Amino acid sequence: MVTNTEKDLKVDAATLVHRILVVDPERCVGCEICESTCSMVHDDLFNPMNSRIHRVRIEPIINSCISCVSCFEPECITACPLSAITKNAETGILEVDQQKCDGCGACVRACPYGAVTVHTKNKKAIMCDMCESTPEGEPQCVEYCPKGAIFVKEIDPSVNEDRLVTIANFIKEGFPQPPEGEILN
Repeated sequence: MVTNTEKDLKVDAATLVHRILVVDPERCVGCEICESTCSMVHDDLFNPMNSRIHRVRIEPIINSCISCVSCFEPECITACPLSAITKNAETGILEVDQQKCDGCGACVRACPYGAVTVHTKNKKAIMCDMCESTPEGEPQCVEYCPKGAIFVKEIDPSVNEDRLVTIANFIKEGFPQPPEGEILN
């Protein structure tokens, strides 16, 4: 059960929008620059193991990335025995209280998307925070993807829809094409 819901925090649900990352599998080539960028902006070190976004390859031709999709009722929150994970009612971003988290991995096992990992150094849960915890404040994987394959999409947090359906709908709708010469071939 989410403990800090929109109702609890008296957020105006009519104006509420959450953002998630969505990857265009037609453009993603599996270069892993998103992982390196993520680990660098969060830890000042290129280490894909500590990335909050993860490249996946479905051989031989499909590449994509996985990151937190702000589930309507996040299973990682329910699974955490220490209540270390909460959902920000305004942004929808799941936040890990690093003081409470003991790195037990219950959230990792509970996430149906494989979007939660445990940091290799501090042994605490990590997941995509849309770079809100960084000086940049915006997803740097989007900024540095050489193929322009990663997009920030807005979702209605009041819609209780399976996030795979949400992502499939975004892919079906298609993605904007980049201006000529802007994306590396």
